[in-house]
Amino acid sequence: MSAVVDVGLGPIHMGFAHNVHKPIVIYLTVSGSVIPMCILESDSVASVELKVQTCKGFLVKKQKIQNLGYLLQPVIVNPYLKIPNVIWSMLNSASRGLKFGKKPVRSTEGTGGAYFMRHAVGNETVAVFKPVDEEPMAVNNPNGLPVSETGEGLKRGTKVGGALREVAAYILDHPLTGPRSTNREMGFAGVPPTVMVKCLSPEFNHPLGYVGGPENVKVGSLQMFVKNCGSCEDMGPRDFPVEEVHKITVLDIRTANADRHAGNILMNREEGRIVLTPIDHGYCLPENFKDCTFDWLYWPQACEPYSKQVIDYINSLDAEEDIALLRSHGWDLSRECAHTFRISTMLLKKGASKGLSPFAIGQIMCRVKVNEESMIEKMVKKAHESMLKGMNKGSFLETVSEIMDYELENMRV
Repeated sequence: MSAVVDVGLGPIHMGFAHNVHKPIVIYLTVSGSVIPMCILESDSVASVELKVQTCKGFLVKKQKIQNLGYLLQPVIVNPYLKIPNVIWSMLNSASRGLKFGKKPVRSTEGTGGAYFMRHAVGNETVAVFKPVDEEPMAVNNPNGLPVSETGEGLKRGTKVGGALREVAAYILDHPLTGPRSTNREMGFAGVPPTVMVKCLSPEFNHPLGYVGGPENVKVGSLQMFVKNCGSCEDMGPRDFPVEEVHKITVLDIRTANADRHAGNILMNREEGRIVLTPIDHGYCLPENFKDCTFDWLYWPQACEPYSKQVIDYINSLDAEEDIALLRSHGWDLSRECAHTFRISTMLLKKGASKGLSPFAIGQIMCRVKVNEESMIEKMVKKAHESMLKGMNKGSFLETVSEIMDYELENMRV
């Protein structure tokens, strides 16, 4: 009797590097039956074959190691970062779903390719995978959008490759207690756990055909699916709790989100209370403020001032520490992105300390007319114009800070 060994379904992640000593599950196919078996990620093919022989009695020469056409594996960045258990659970569920024939299902919504990854049992969705090459204006976009010739995304100041930004939004969504220190902590805004992965499946968009080889492997973001009753587009904002709206405003202002609309805020009822969950962050952390878009700007909750708890949280945020944090997760922000992030964090902290509402701060960031610069753009432009040749980053930010203080002091709320 011979055994077929499928070893192509290990855990996946990005931003958190895997532990080579952590056990993963492979599957032995024997006479139509599937038998799970634990190995280490560091095991070689030869050592796996020997373990199969020792533990299950199948001689090495009668084993066939193969990939069944569905592959999930890590994009390794930093071997010293710990993977939260909630992410391990998502990854293993997605892996098992593929193993047991639950094919990814492409979403009919949105402008890019997004695929629902399903649980091994039933049709429950466990995660959403967004391949980089299927994003809007990317080379394999399934919806026929033109390919970007400059690399710029649909929103001004963004780049094609929003999967990194999806992961960054999760990393930057610190819990109220500060940067994540335990496996169970949920971020303040509630961004679902998100990681970068490699994935192989014939269900993805392959215009040149699918052969199951390395050329068909997709890289993209994998985000935990959140149960919901729909999006905020499905009902008016009147009944949304103020604190639920405010948590999203903090995230959006800080990351200068260029695509916050009601359709990418999920809504659910938990114990009789409405809970909002922000998703789709491929257009956050842009290189400029030209396309900042906040639908919540027109909700009544945005006119309420931040609570002391929220202000304390805002005051704890540190742009430099977070730029370093993103770097440790594998993303070194461009000079322009870093400047925008520093300035938006600065505005959020200064505005909140002066008692400004999310609406007042959001108005500073968003354009009233498409071709008319926003207040924050004018501040940045004025700072650039006042800079002397050779002045460093620190001097530029100090200049922005002084201009911002003046404008905030004299603005009408």
